[in-house]
Amino acid sequence: MKKTLVILVVGLSPRFIGPHTPHLRRLAQRGALRPLKTVTPAVTCTVQSTLLTGLAPSGHGAVANGWYFRDLAEVLLWRQPNQLVTGEKIWEAGKAGDPGFTCAKMFWWYNMYASADWSATPRPMYPADGRKIPDHYAFPPDLHDELNAKLGPFPLFRFWGPLADITSSEWIARATLHVMETRDPTLTLTYLPHLDYNLQRLGPDLHHPRLQKDLREIDALCGELLEFAERTGRRMMVVSEYGVTRARGAVHINRALRRAGLLAVRPEESGREVLDAGASEAFAVADHQIAHVYVKTPARIVEVQALLAQLDGVESVWADEGKQANGLAHPRSGELVAISEADRWFSYYYWLDDAKAPDFARTVDIHRKPGYDPVELFIDPELRMPKLQMLLKLAKRKLGQRQLLDVISPKGTTLVKGTHGRLTDDPDDGPLVISSEPGLMSSGALAAVDFKRLVLDHVFDQTSGA
Repeated sequence: MKKTLVILVVGLSPRFIGPHTPHLRRLAQRGALRPLKTVTPAVTCTVQSTLLTGLAPSGHGAVANGWYFRDLAEVLLWRQPNQLVTGEKIWEAGKAGDPGFTCAKMFWWYNMYASADWSATPRPMYPADGRKIPDHYAFPPDLHDELNAKLGPFPLFRFWGPLADITSSEWIARATLHVMETRDPTLTLTYLPHLDYNLQRLGPDLHHPRLQKDLREIDALCGELLEFAERTGRRMMVVSEYGVTRARGAVHINRALRRAGLLAVRPEESGREVLDAGASEAFAVADHQIAHVYVKTPARIVEVQALLAQLDGVESVWADEGKQANGLAHPRSGELVAISEADRWFSYYYWLDDAKAPDFARTVDIHRKPGYDPVELFIDPELRMPKLQMLLKLAKRKLGQRQLLDVISPKGTTLVKGTHGRLTDDPDDGPLVISSEPGLMSSGALAAVDFKRLVLDHVFDQTSGA
């Protein structure tokens, strides 16, 4: 077996490999770079599950970053148990090929209770007093304390939200190096999210000095990992899940369903409204450029499909035939799947009056919101001295006082300049695969469902049959 390192660099596209990424460019020049034919939706949980199982979403079941759990009548995003993903995982296939095969899975998603030998993933603590304390989950359990002792607590607030930056990727890279140094796994999988933040904040503008700085920062981290891999005789791969394209505005799909009398809400304290999914005839779980639309009464599916197809910013609405053709025919999928136009994305917003928005709308709360919210990357521009306000609220929380971190604008969808989820029109804007072994790479683009096989070819020293 050949030990192999796989680095997932979120949002990395062929267009970005150049003067600001010397380490990645060197790897591509001495090895090979190919576009990745990703799956729909091109979002984190779905694509990672395909990369690790070799299955389309219809096979592994991770149809988005979250979905409607019909038996609970709840929308749940960003769940973590690996049992939610069906199919043989790459480390299981590796161990079947050689019982001595080991795998470290560092911060790839669905990482809790996975059968990999070593793993770590974000997992904050939620005390009863309302605080959210940064932390991570690791297996075996002693790895948690070992990483904390070496690196300090996982910087959760730098992993997502308005403060997200290179800090979390640095922590993950150092943790990965530590595991490779101390455990020496056959296959090491690591995940570096840094590019994703400003690609959504600023858009994929290579001329923007902030994005150029981001590229240099993530390339430097990759350089450290690649240098260690080369020094220890490892094969090297870099992959991305999706490419980010320019966005000019959101499609408020749930507001359209509500105006049509299909979406129900439940009033709460102070007149705020919460989505009542179980009582709704139709509602959407928005996830970047795709939305799973759940329709309670089958006889109304055609009606809902026609309504959504007329919305400005909607490119297509798939029913059974479209889902089958695009690998999304799974019981977890909505009865309909909406795809936005290339420069649009779907908001989860369902309220028609901003005064009735739920209290979590202005917070970073990925588990309570019934859809993905990229506005969480921005502090409300109308706030005066927002960082001071955040520090004061956090200080009060540490003293045991309940404080709502309401610093995100519920009207801030115009702030978002980059998005993803649909397949990109230009492969240069999409995801990629880079390998240190050109002989193992086919001549054309690599399908995401073939990535698992390619990694195992690297480990077991197979030659490409393509």
